[in-house]
Amino acid sequence: MSSTLFRTKRVEQSILDTEEPEHALKKSLSALDLTVFGVGVIIGTGIFVLTGTVAKNNAGPAVALAFVAAGVACALAALCYAEFASTVPVAGSAYTFSYASLGELPAWIIGWDLVLEFALGTAVVAVGWSGYIQSLMDTAGWSMPEALGSREGADTFGFDILAAVLVLILTCILVVGMKLSARITSLVVAIKVTVVLVVIIAGAFLIDGDNYDPFIPKTQTVDAGSSLDAPLIQLMFGWAPSNYGVMGIFTAASVVFFAFIGFDVVATAAEETKNPQRDMPRGIIGSLIICTTLYVAVSIVVTGMQHYSRLSVDAPLADAFKATGHPWFAGFISFGAAVGLTTVCMILLLGQTRVFFAMSRDGLLPRFFSHVHPRFKTPHRPTILLGVIIAILAGFTPLNELAALVNIGTLFAFVVVAIGVIILRRTRPDLHRAFRTPWVPVIPILSVCASLWLMINLPAETWVRFGIWMAAGFVVYFLYGRSHSRMALHGETTVAEVEKGHGKDTE
Repeated sequence: MSSTLFRTKRVEQSILDTEEPEHALKKSLSALDLTVFGVGVIIGTGIFVLTGTVAKNNAGPAVALAFVAAGVACALAALCYAEFASTVPVAGSAYTFSYASLGELPAWIIGWDLVLEFALGTAVVAVGWSGYIQSLMDTAGWSMPEALGSREGADTFGFDILAAVLVLILTCILVVGMKLSARITSLVVAIKVTVVLVVIIAGAFLIDGDNYDPFIPKTQTVDAGSSLDAPLIQLMFGWAPSNYGVMGIFTAASVVFFAFIGFDVVATAAEETKNPQRDMPRGIIGSLIICTTLYVAVSIVVTGMQHYSRLSVDAPLADAFKATGHPWFAGFISFGAAVGLTTVCMILLLGQTRVFFAMSRDGLLPRFFSHVHPRFKTPHRPTILLGVIIAILAGFTPLNELAALVNIGTLFAFVVVAIGVIILRRTRPDLHRAFRTPWVPVIPILSVCASLWLMINLPAETWVRFGIWMAAGFVVYFLYGRSHSRMALHGETTVAEVEKGHGKDTE
């Protein structure tokens, strides 16, 4: 049984699968498109909210260093993703990489994990977008009926119509084609980055140097309690997180890291990239560098405009401008956040549908979902199915507590990809690697350590929920995936048969 659970799918076979007419995605993306996708999904509410939270509670003005530390942790993972995405340019991201290096069961686990991560991420972002739109409507004197408004904190039955409609519209855009999605994303990202740059430039003229004193506040130890909402590291070792000081910076880094979540989604579009060997590394690393620079600049500006002890937790940038006598910036920032969240939602939905499509093409999920649209060459069936499910989820559920599962899911994927790089270097040294992660195995090991450190700083309750979802995944795999896998049906001879033109797919 162990030999079947850990059977790997050869890289050549994965690439050949992408050439089957009924299951082939259209290649239309460039390095610029990928970079825009990365920036579009990374820059969300985190840049407008997390800065104030961690500055006030953990790091003071040194929150800028926390963003740098989190960016370094992401960069370690990005280097591993870049090697895999350029070597195995196939839809599915960490799922596909795991299948080629670790085996079928680990691939299923990470694919199951990514389906949850992207689904909840899309729904949570859609609900957040709805909240911003309703806030702007209230400012203009309009209001949504309570039964059709945001479900956050609501005591009565209702449906967040704006969140659901957004997901359905984005679903239609993704069905029509990747190039249309890329054009819309480019336009929205341009607006979003412009808003961020205006905030940085305008805020720079309102900085008071006294607000940076002290830059690294003195250390304080906090008691996070002993319940499941405490970090796992505290429950395991009795080590409470630190507020302020050098350790406060690293505590803050574990929080602001989640503002970077999303760059790995770029890897899911590898199969739809014109020149993935060259463009995937540029898109992944380029988008991360741009976003880290913007995050550091914003954190420096906001802590310079207002003393960290007085920063707002809910809307630090907007309230900092109010405190300096420029209230109209609050609406401007809300507009930028609302516009920006549309791309975050769309790219997360894109990532999920590509992972689902890849798993379906391998037979681990029903093959019905692996057919592409005859005209648009997009995986329309899983896109429509998942779009409808997520729209319903976003409409009925606030999802505040479940959102933490997005974080642990991403970090888990980082760990798997880093380990996969080491293994594939040993098992397939003959593969052409257009981009090679430097200093292997040092960089992958550092990536694993950084990701695990951030994971154990998550609440224990998140680990419990993650474990339940993983257990459900094992059940689905052993009841369906293991017996329907194309590897189980065809074995390793599939590659040779396809190369000779005799391979025949089965439904």
